[in-house]
Amino acid sequence: MLQDQDRYQKVLKTFWRISTQRQVQSEFFRSTLLDILANIGNGKSQLNIIGVGSGDGKVDVEMLSQLRLKHPGLLLENEVVEPSAQRIHKFREMVADMSDLDPVKFIWNQMTDSEFEEQWRQREIKKKADFIHLLHVLYFVEDAGATISFFQSLLEKNGKLLINIVSGFQATKQVKVWGKVWAVRGMRERFPGQLVVVRTVRAAVKPHFCRPPRPVFIVNSAPSFFKQFNPLADIFSAETFGRRDWRDLLDFVTHTMFFSKTASPDLKQRILRRLRDPQCSVEKDGRILQNINQEMIILEALS
Repeated sequence: MLQDQDRYQKVLKTFWRISTQRQVQSEFFRSTLLDILANIGNGKSQLNIIGVGSGDGKVDVEMLSQLRLKHPGLLLENEVVEPSAQRIHKFREMVADMSDLDPVKFIWNQMTDSEFEEQWRQREIKKKADFIHLLHVLYFVEDAGATISFFQSLLEKNGKLLINIVSGFQATKQVKVWGKVWAVRGMRERFPGQLVVVRTVRAAVKPHFCRPPRPVFIVNSAPSFFKQFNPLADIFSAETFGRRDWRDLLDFVTHTMFFSKTASPDLKQRILRRLRDPQCSVEKDGRILQNINQEMIILEALS
């Protein structure tokens, strides 16, 4: 699934719809992130922003709106890097009707991150960015470490690079639901490609915890709950495999395309048992709480 961005975007939307993860992310943008980005506009008349893998732009617009409030009077130039023509079209339609984004100048790049990097190098572009975000992008790149280093090299002195990955990819020792699911016996043998991606992203992020400039901020978002299901016995019953939401959700949790169709019944049951584990799920007030945290890692410019 990680190599199929259309499928990934579909199951990601399902995940956002039936969980509180989007609300948690929005709170991070409105508070913590803005505090960290408070000084990027010092002495400037314009902020240069690059959004990689922007999709339909809903997340980008949320961050841009907050940046306008934090840095009133500054022009914002936002480069969009997105390979899907359809999603760029939706993005452009949305911002065309938003008068509050009039001070934002958009530059549209229908291309992958690697194509963007190649174009940037070929044209020998000297422009630097004040803020760059790669949200759930590193799973799809050929060399996550090189991608991080390239975009860090584009940062201004006070610039910040935001990387968003699910816990389980993280370089710290804390293990969340994702790591426990991927460690289930049979996942490695049945879906080796997915685990290669996990190791690659973890290896790419880990060095930044060990050498300067170290990450200026790492946050674990609050646990999300799945809003549509209760009680606990129902959410994990065998009948749920036929539901579209659960099919998408299992794809997202396992990072495996059509997991419920392609995995063996035994492996599916092991995954469900792991998700039922008290370290992964808890029933509270009729809700199913899941520790499905994400990592927000902010890196500074290379010295």
